[in-house]
Amino acid sequence: MRVKLLTYHFSDNYGALFQAYALRQWFRRQGVEAEFINYHPRYVEEGGSFDQLLNPRQWRKNMTIGYLKATHLYWSVFGNGRQRLAFDDFRRQYLGVGGVRLMESSQAAGAAEADLLVCGSDQIWNPSVQKGLDPVYFLDFGVHSRVRRISYAPSFGRSELAPSFHAEAGRLIGRLDAISVREQSGVDIVRTVTGREAQCVPDPTILLGDFSELLAARREESERHVFCYALRTAEVIRDVAEHVAKAYGARLISPCSARQRWRAIGTGVEPGPLEWLRLLDSASTVVTNSFHGVALSVIFNKPFVAVELPGKRGALNERVLNLLTHTGLLERVVNSADPKKLDSVMTRGIDWSGVNYQLAQMRAVGVRFLMDQMVMCGGQSEAARL
Repeated sequence: MRVKLLTYHFSDNYGALFQAYALRQWFRRQGVEAEFINYHPRYVEEGGSFDQLLNPRQWRKNMTIGYLKATHLYWSVFGNGRQRLAFDDFRRQYLGVGGVRLMESSQAAGAAEADLLVCGSDQIWNPSVQKGLDPVYFLDFGVHSRVRRISYAPSFGRSELAPSFHAEAGRLIGRLDAISVREQSGVDIVRTVTGREAQCVPDPTILLGDFSELLAARREESERHVFCYALRTAEVIRDVAEHVAKAYGARLISPCSARQRWRAIGTGVEPGPLEWLRLLDSASTVVTNSFHGVALSVIFNKPFVAVELPGKRGALNERVLNLLTHTGLLERVVNSADPKKLDSVMTRGIDWSGVNYQLAQMRAVGVRFLMDQMVMCGGQSEAARL
């Protein structure tokens, strides 16, 4: 059986790479050949093309495109070259990505020769300002009718989808042979736009649950440290991390890059993916406002503080809240650096055996969904041969 995957495998983002690694690795551990369709459109990180520059209705879109172009150029010129190489090496060695970069839907279709096509995970169904919904990430391109097309744990990135996208999303999602999403809110969105029921399954990092291959050569840290992973903003999380580090009497370390718009929180470092994962794994405590920062902390049974994103970014908190509700760890979420709340979180013990039981239950749902799809895919392939 051949499986082709579509997700944000190309991003220089730690969470995006680890979820991509986890999904491919899970299939490989079932003895299945799995590889990524190297679809990497320009609009995702490089902005893409401007649209009707003189049309005032397009100002927000063009401002976003301009911003992405500027930050990409800045990263290319002033970014840490060693860090960029580490991301590239990870994609080659652990994701098996190589060959020509595909930027058009027709190119993606040409690379989609497989028995099973899987779109997911990450926020591939979150409409972007510059593109809206990308049909490729719904597997909406020409393939043979015998090819089974499914989603595994994609996220809309928020609890509601704007009504302006309902008709298009309903058409795209409705063509899939089987639908799963990462959050319960995604189940509700799919039901609203298609009338179909989607399965709520765990993120691929939880599905796999084992990153021992990546941690095999972990170097022991010489001193205790608090690992702070801030994504999108340093607001709130900076004060939280500084309080936690001071309370533990530990060094505060945070990964950073030329793309971020804030000064380092504590001691800034510029790790590649493997270094990042090992810093998290060896930390005394993790402070993060990132979904995958929280998910990997839970998987590694690492004490953590989950910081809610403030203001307009608050819609993105849905993913973290959904995971922590399932695992019974919702009390570890904070939205300010209130000392009493933080001290309460830090001194409260975690029943990791109970958490691991819940992770196993979640994992079983994901495994059952994918196994069922593989069985059905095998039946389709056999029928095609007959």
